Amino acid sequence: MRFRNLTVTPDDPVDAWGVEGILAAIDRGGASDWAKVARAVEAAPYGPVAADLDEALEVAESAGAAALLRSVLEVARATPEERTVRRLRSLARATDLSQRELAERLGTSRSRLNSYLNGAVTPSAAVVTRLEDIVRKRRAEII
Repeated sequence: MRFRNLTVTPDDPVDAWGVEGILAAIDRGGASDWAKVARAVEAAPYGPVAADLDEALEVAESAGAAALLRSVLEVARATPEERTVRRLRSLARATDLSQRELAERLGTSRSRLNSYLNGAVTPSAAVVTRLEDIVRKRRAEII
């Protein structure tokens, strides 16, 4: 990737790229360029690079790269509760069980499990640990 009409280069720190450099990375860059932006956003989700990315995403033409970096921005800015819900959903999918089956193995009701998965109720650490154990056991069953 090369920057046009900018005094910075892709080798400079991402925080020096500005909106135009980040936009060039989105539209004309590759995975290594997107990773640089992602690392900067993860380090400072409300910092200058994140603000520049937010602005660049409004006009980016590469839908795929824009979606990827929008996701990076959303994950970096997620609250602890939102991250917990994402983690629970990921673990639940990894079991490949129905909600009813998973609830039974967790020792809870399907409606309570659903309230965990939609973020209405935050489960205890013990529930999360049991869910992780179920995932490990399911993976061992598959292998």
